[in-house]
Amino acid sequence: MVSMSTQMVHPTKEFLIETVMTLLQSKEADQITSEEVLAFAGISRGSLYHHFADFPELIEVAKIRRFGTFVDRTIETLQTIATTSGTREEMITKFREIATLKETDEMRALRMHRITVISRAIHNPRMADALGLEQERLTTSIANLYREIVAKGWGNSELEPRTVAVMIQSCTVGKIIDDITPNHMNNENWSEAVNLVLETVIFPVA
Repeated sequence: MVSMSTQMVHPTKEFLIETVMTLLQSKEADQITSEEVLAFAGISRGSLYHHFADFPELIEVAKIRRFGTFVDRTIETLQTIATTSGTREEMITKFREIATLKETDEMRALRMHRITVISRAIHNPRMADALGLEQERLTTSIANLYREIVAKGWGNSELEPRTVAVMIQSCTVGKIIDDITPNHMNNENWSEAVNLVLETVIFPVA
């Protein structure tokens, strides 16, 4: 799957974005300087400002691209579940496996990245517009998949697909509330709660 954000991008611009994405793996955005990016990429300052209005825009685009990579991966995973499941029970099992995956540092970092990007965009109209398109792509894709599931008789026809799409994402991203507290919830109980929601609310027995 090719992200919308990677289509029709000039090679130099693309390389600058990829350079910042690489640096973001080991540094916070405010620790990255334009001098560092240009030296790492071997690209002139003039080329940078030819493709971006300013250096902050390059950082914003790289953050959104990283967000878009997550979007692509999520859409692909959910599409696979929806299209390969032969029964309601099989589909619920696959959804539950994803929702209750063993916590890793990477998963927690991904949640933190999503929340950080969203918070930065709130007061940045330029970033908010671009991020909004990626988020809309994810929400719309999940909603469309749920419509297909409802058509099979496995979903809840009383819930609007977009509501379900937002609810599913809220459960995942919302775990950051537990991430930042010193006392964490019981993961087995979390799994039981997820299973209850899946079987009685999102995929109830017809």
